Amino acid sequence: MMSGALTNLLAFIVAISVLVAVHEYGHYIVGRWCGMKILRFSVGFGKPIWKYVGRGRDKTEYCISAIPLGGYVKFLGERYGSGEPVDSEDEGRAFNQRPVSRRILVLLAGPFFNFLFAFLAYWVLFINGVPTLKPGVGDVTPDSYAAAAGLRYGDRIIRVDDRDATDWETALVSMLDEMVSDGTVTLMLEEQDGFLRTTTINVGEDRSRLTEPGMLFDGLGFQPWRPPALLATVEEGGAGDLGGLEVGDRITAIDGEEVVSFGDLQQLVSARPGATATFELVRDEVLMAIDLEIGSRDVDGQQSGFLNVGIGNAVADYWYLRQFGPVQSIAQSIERTWTSTLFTMRMLGRMATGQVSIKNISGPINIAQFAGSSAAAGINPFLNFLALVSISLGVLNLLPIPVLDGGQIVYHSIEGIKGSPLSERAETIGNNIGIAAVLLLMSFAFYNDIARIVS
Repeated sequence: MMSGALTNLLAFIVAISVLVAVHEYGHYIVGRWCGMKILRFSVGFGKPIWKYVGRGRDKTEYCISAIPLGGYVKFLGERYGSGEPVDSEDEGRAFNQRPVSRRILVLLAGPFFNFLFAFLAYWVLFINGVPTLKPGVGDVTPDSYAAAAGLRYGDRIIRVDDRDATDWETALVSMLDEMVSDGTVTLMLEEQDGFLRTTTINVGEDRSRLTEPGMLFDGLGFQPWRPPALLATVEEGGAGDLGGLEVGDRITAIDGEEVVSFGDLQQLVSARPGATATFELVRDEVLMAIDLEIGSRDVDGQQSGFLNVGIGNAVADYWYLRQFGPVQSIAQSIERTWTSTLFTMRMLGRMATGQVSIKNISGPINIAQFAGSSAAAGINPFLNFLALVSISLGVLNLLPIPVLDGGQIVYHSIEGIKGSPLSERAETIGNNIGIAAVLLLMSFAFYNDIARIVS
């Protein structure tokens, strides 16, 4: 438990540090291009624990600060409407002395670099190749929305409305989008014999409830397809063979614990090295139980249970390696970044109107858990996690809230239209509203985190 929490914390710190550094570097580099004087570039808040002073005429301080939960770039005269004095040698280089168009460009640069980072992360992923599970239908719950629509085990989702469903990520985005829009999801399905059919899942006014975290599949009434614990091979002389398992057996439980997929079988067996366990299975449509001694093998210095059985090519129709060359990956990455950005924006808008549950707002605890689990799974899952969070940061920072980049863009746009800055009173009122909005958002996030832990 402690090691898991430590992994989550370290992965969270790495993720936030990287993404904030990317965001602030966007402000920094574009600010320099626009002729602004930069006083400090800091990753983290609070007291600097490491500092380097640049050799240029600006003497910019580059810092790593004690609290790794953000970062900032400090420009000369950066406060909106600032009347702070500027040395004669720096005249014209303060943030508030540069043209409005350049200030807005600097403010846009932070979110843009977040989107650019996501694009690059996806580009690397597509070049590396991503093992991808095609969206297939697993167990269907009787008397559910899915059952009413005629979904059956083994059906593969080919299209959601008019969008191709090449993997579960794109399928889920499209399903949520359609469901929230009008309460229906139109699916083109491919049956196991290759026959194509179209059906519509209608959830009506239940759509908001189904947007709550973890509710979609249970609410619709089906689970994603996973390879069943159906034995295609039983190695002669192995633990499974010696214990009486045969090709064609479908394992349903071990010591009373349900087995739905081959992954469940692997997990339960690996935890019982050398133990004698009761296997419940279906053989020739007959339910039976046998006791067998599970084998044992060394895996990274630890003993793990082993049966010497396999599922053969049962997953061949559902798994594939999604991989492209460097040039093809550019188009794929642009499409994935654009689709994810639009989806994030739509979900935020629908949360504001009550169409999507605000329980989807995640705080640092939940983000840290996702960071830890993705980091433990490998570099590709962690890159995918960073890309998604980077897009979220980019979109959030563009919201017209005064303390965020989007709010500052509104301020400077108004100045460009009226020819003078907003009054100090108007700025103060706007900032107070912005702080209140951010605190409210943070309160929802922390509440959701705690509610997930308690539940």
